[in-house]
Order: sequence, then C-alpha cells, then structure tokens
Amino acid sequence: MRLIATGTRRLAAAVLWLALCGGCAKQATVAPDAKAALPLLPVPAEVERRPGHFLVRDGMPLRVDARDAEVAGIARRFTDRLAGTRGLRLTVQPSEDTSAATGAIAFRLDAQAPAGEGYAVDVDAQHVVVRAREPRGLFYGGVTLWQLLTADLAATKAIELPALRIVDAPRFAWRGAMLDSARHYQPPEFVERFIDQLALLKLNTFHWHLTDDQGWRIEIKRYPKLTEIGAWRRPAGAAGTDANGQPVRYGGYYTQEQIRRIVRYAAERNVTIVPEIDVPGHMQAAIAAYPELGSAGDTPVVSPDWGVHSYLLNVDESTLAFMRNVFDEVIELFPGRYIHIGGDEAVKDQWQASPRVQARRRALGIADEAGLQGWFVARLQDHLAARGRRLIGWDEILEGGLPAEATVMSWRGAQGGVEAAHAGHDVVMSPSPDLYLNHLQSDAADEPGGRFEVRSLADVYAYDPLPGTLDAEAARHVLGAQGNLWTEHLRTPARVEHAAFPRLAALAEVLWSPPATHDWSAFLARLVPQMRRWHALGVDAAASAFEVRMAEPVATKAGVVDVALSSQSGLPIRYAQDGRDPRADSPLYRDPLQLPSRGELRAAVFLGTQRAGPVRRFELAPADLLRRGSDRLKQCSGKLTLRLEDDAPREGERAFFDVDLFDPCWIWPDAPLAGIGRVEAVVGQLPYNFQLWNDVRNIVPRPAPMSPSGELLIKLGGCDGAVWAALPLAAAASNPALSTLSAALPPRSGKADLCFQFSGEGHDPLWAIDEIHLVPDSPSTM
Repeated sequence: MRLIATGTRRLAAAVLWLALCGGCAKQATVAPDAKAALPLLPVPAEVERRPGHFLVRDGMPLRVDARDAEVAGIARRFTDRLAGTRGLRLTVQPSEDTSAATGAIAFRLDAQAPAGEGYAVDVDAQHVVVRAREPRGLFYGGVTLWQLLTADLAATKAIELPALRIVDAPRFAWRGAMLDSARHYQPPEFVERFIDQLALLKLNTFHWHLTDDQGWRIEIKRYPKLTEIGAWRRPAGAAGTDANGQPVRYGGYYTQEQIRRIVRYAAERNVTIVPEIDVPGHMQAAIAAYPELGSAGDTPVVSPDWGVHSYLLNVDESTLAFMRNVFDEVIELFPGRYIHIGGDEAVKDQWQASPRVQARRRALGIADEAGLQGWFVARLQDHLAARGRRLIGWDEILEGGLPAEATVMSWRGAQGGVEAAHAGHDVVMSPSPDLYLNHLQSDAADEPGGRFEVRSLADVYAYDPLPGTLDAEAARHVLGAQGNLWTEHLRTPARVEHAAFPRLAALAEVLWSPPATHDWSAFLARLVPQMRRWHALGVDAAASAFEVRMAEPVATKAGVVDVALSSQSGLPIRYAQDGRDPRADSPLYRDPLQLPSRGELRAAVFLGTQRAGPVRRFELAPADLLRRGSDRLKQCSGKLTLRLEDDAPREGERAFFDVDLFDPCWIWPDAPLAGIGRVEAVVGQLPYNFQLWNDVRNIVPRPAPMSPSGELLIKLGGCDGAVWAALPLAAAASNPALSTLSAALPPRSGKADLCFQFSGEGHDPLWAIDEIHLVPDSPSTM
C-alpha cells in the first residue's frame, strides 16, 4: 500500500480547506440553521438562540467610546481581522455615546457586564452589542463575534448573523502554551503570529522558554557574551558542516527592542508572556559564554545534543549576583507577574564532584544537594519578590523545600501538582505526556518528527486539569494548564504549528468552557470552520485527526486483500474505487473491504453531507505487500522510541526514522518469504547527539561487527535467531543521506519473523532503517 497525492502537510491542509469551503467564491452568506452548532471555539458558557437575524454590511459603523484608546485599539484590530478574512470592513466610529444605535455594532465597557475576562454578545434585528466590564473581556467578545462572522470565508460585502445572546467567562485563569525557542530559534514574526493564534483561541498565557543548553536567546546588555557565544552552536552530524567543509553557525537571539515589541503585541491581544530562564541546570550555553559560572571548571561548547545535561551553575555569591542581574533585565522587559526559573533536570553530579560546591554546602549547613538547590531557588525567590514578581518553576523545585509564595508547574505527571496544591502552593498543570505537544499526534508515516507515545487530538480534549485526588481546597490552587512545545524535533516554524494546532484548540476548550459543555462530536463540528480559518491565515494546522488511515493490507487469497480503514475523529468514512473523490452518496465504510491487490482507493471522513477532511488516495500494488517503512516495522524493545529527522541533505526534504535510542532494532512479523530472492534496505545514519545521564546504562550493545564499518544483520525467526543475511555498511558509512543496501537471500518458504539489527562498535552513529523491500525471484511471485 502506498499513500499518494498528499504531498506536504500544508497541501493536506489546503486540500481540507478546499474540500470544506465549497463555494468560497460566492458573494453571499446565510445565517447558521437554528439547530446547527455555532462556529465558536471554545464553546461559550451560555448561548441563547433567538428568532431573526442581523445583516452586517460593508462600511457599517462600529461604535466605541471616544475616551478609551484601549477599546478603540481592540475595535481596530477586530475590523482589520475581519477585513483580512472576509473582505468586509467596518468603520470604527469613536463616540461619547456607545448605546446600541440601529444598524450598527457597538463595543462597550459596562459595569453590569461579566467581570474579568468575561463578556456578553447580543445580536438582534437592530444591532450587535459586545459588552464587558474590562477591556480584556471586550477583546474576547470581539473574538467570538469574529468567529460568528467567519462561519465560512467567502469574500462578501454582507454577512447575516443569527439573533442570539451569549454570556461567557473562562473556567481557569491560566490558559497557556509554552514555546521552546532555545532548541531552535524562531523569527520574531513567527512568535507574533503564534501569539495571534493563542489569542484567537482565548488562551492568555505565553510561556517563553528562552534559555537552555543548546542556546541563549535573550539579549542581556550587561553580559553580551550570553548572545555573542551562547546564542550559537554547531549542529551535530552532517548538518554541522556546510558545502565548503566549514562549520555551520546555527542559532539566533531576540534583541531587547524585539522583545519589547513582542510584549506589546501580546498585551494588545490579552496575552501575558512568562519568560523562562532555566537554572541551575540547562545552563550549558551560559557556561560556554562565561565559564566561571560553572561547577566543573572547564569551558564547554554550546551543546548540539538533546537530553539531560550535567552542567550546573555553581553556588558562589558571584554567580547568584550574575543571575540577579540577568533577572533584573528580564523583569524590565516582561511586565507580567510571573518569572519562570526552570529548576528541572538539575542532575547533581557536578555539584557532588566539586570540592568548592561541597565546601559551600557545608558552610551553609545544608544536608544535601537537593537542599542546596532549594536554597538557590529561595535566594532567587527573595530577589524576585523584592521587585514585585512571583517565582514559578517546574515541579522539581518542590524537592529541596519551597518558599510559600512560589508557584509550581507540574510536568512529571500530575502528582507534583497535587502535592504542591495540598501544600498550599498555586499550581499550573502541564503534565507529560498528556500536554506535551512534541509527542506525535498520530503514527501515520507522513507525521513529522517527535516523541512517542502518540497524544492525539482526542487525548488532549479528554484531559482534565483537576485530578480526582484533589480536595476542594487544593483544587482552588490550580490556576489552569498549558500545552508545551519542546522543539528538539520541531526544527521549523511550520512543524511547530503542525504540532500545536489543532491540539491547542482542544486544550483551549478544556480550560475555558464549563465541563458540562464538553462534547467530542460537537467539538469536531466546530473545529471544521476553525481549520478553514487557520488555512486562510496561513497556519500549518495538522489535519491528522481528520485523515483516513489504512491498516496494513492483508492478503487473503490470490489477487485479493483485506483493507481496514479508520480515522481518529470517529467520523463516518466514505470511499470510492472509480478514480474519483468520494462524495456524500459514495459507499459508507463499515467493515474491512475485500479489494483487488492492485488498484486505487480514495477515502475521506464526512460530517453530514460535507467532506470534513482531506481525500486520501491509497495505491494498492502487490509489491507493496513486500515493503515496510520503519513506521510499519515493530520496535524490538520500544524503550525510548523517537521519530527522528535525518541530518542530510542540507537542502530539501529529509527522511524520518522511527528508532529506539536504547535498542535500534526492528521486527517484521510474519514476513512473506516464499519466492523471495533478494532484500533491499534503505538506511540512514544519524549523529547520536543524545545525553542520557543515568539512562545510558539502558543502551543495548550492538552485535559484534564482521567488518570495520559494521553490517545490517537480518536474523530469521526473531532477534535470537541465526543471521540470515549481513549487508555491509562500508559504502553507506561515507554517505550522510539515505543509502540502499542489497543482498541475495537463501531460498525459504512460508512466513517468518525477521529481525533487523546493526552491528558495530559503540552507538555513534545511530543507524536507522527507512524501508525494507523483499524482492521476489520473478514478477510472477507477486
């Protein structure tokens, strides 16, 4: 089986949009049916549908209080957004009278309206009024009105709105997303666009991970080497050398002026930025710039590796003074209440090995290294508190004792958050893997890189920030939750968006809407127009949940295969075998299909009579029954499986490999061996740029090589079986991109498990399989 004609994920999103948009060139709109779900996401707390409608026309006045510049700015940005998506422009009309005039829209602050971030929207035959007690509520009321006006995206000069009343307010105060800009730098323009998308989902917190072992991304005037040295690294492997054989300088940083602009941009959209400067671990980039900060007495490079690093700040007074100065500049740039100090994965090996650190610990009367980290955190807490800020850190900060005012971000599951809440600390939930959006959202072959296990759209929608082990008093300490986008394997802005959306939309609804309103089917129906909006805005939202998946075809008799289809969405699947795209009257998939082993199948999910996802074209061919990509091979152990991107070629598309870092070994269960005369293996090599700390003991040694470069070993009957074939790696070893190995196979009959392992000394490079092809002696075998 081969998936064809989908191209890139952007094309898949475009196909989805085209499928759903229908007559986007039309110049007319119709109000949603009274029984239809309103195209609102997250779903409002209260909606009352009323008879009638209101016609919004091009040039219609939008009245705002002439005395309030902030409200006028909200209105202008609303009209710009509407004009950009529908081609209809309203006229912002400052006035001292913002009462609801006939034939107009009004944005109005009202002491009787919902408080905080709450708002109300009233639509009747005469006018539209958006009311809130505060500007931030008015902003969200405008977002809701914009969504009502973009149920479709046809360019138009008039839009019919249904009469209704909406009263809405959020469930949680902290509704956020974390973006890791340390592992891969994203341009400021992308950061602003990402903030835009958070705001349009009513997410109000942007946690910005600005420093790590792989890069320091924030300009600190007092310490220029943090960005002169710490912002740049040489990538591992082939990506670290250019076409002329010179080292590649990779990275970037945000100037203070750029940061101020981004902070203003976010504030205009009711998004607060929480900067993270991760201490005392994850500081290799800073120590590379200023070695005197370190505990080991050496000068490391800015790290090209992923994983848990051992470099820690020392605990000298001069180092604390350095960090206080850094945080003073951070505070000046970011006006929000919270400053994130990290605190995670600070492995204590260097502290334990440092006579200077140990002498300091004893002088302070601290029992152990966990307590020493607690002392370090408390010193920073005092400094931040004196400047009117509040410390927040990952849940490891609980281990050494924690100041009462500190807030805990729970990432190692929910337990850290539960313990912190019961101890009286405020908590933000961001558990792994539940809300770690660097996990794959499907295991489809064309899903970009990331971590397993899969965290689908439905998984995120099912998440509850309030664990059942919390009592009512502790639950009040849960401020909310956020999704985290760690970017080790999200190299480009497009991949960040693919990982973020639409899963952040699911989380937005969980965090904003009352639990009684949560409904998966209704969410999907409202997500369909949101997918159109993302496409119109140029956002690379993933169509994964709406895509049809085909399981491995099973040959049942000569020339016939059983084909099973599925979709994460659970929506009905319709299919066609006549070379045309499926329609609303095409056959409905119910049970596995018996199909000719050669031909084409097209399938898509449907919402009522409308296609709700991209058309997937599957090409069936007998030879494909004899091919397996790494995504369709079984991992032998599956202890730490990642989908990794190749480090070559320098330009263009790169392959992805599903590979276990501890045990790179694959199994093809029940491989059909009758009539097979050769094997072809497409393989690649990656730098083993992973720092695993104590987990290095879990690496399974490779079989002993038969030659200096090693071999791909094929074992018959499983990994304990005899070597059936050995394919030398000598030619592939000098090729940083994909290589094809080939070997004749002894004749066999029937089926057997095949195990694929690479022999060699050590574990670097990391060899990986892209595809295995069993080649018949003759075409008639197929």
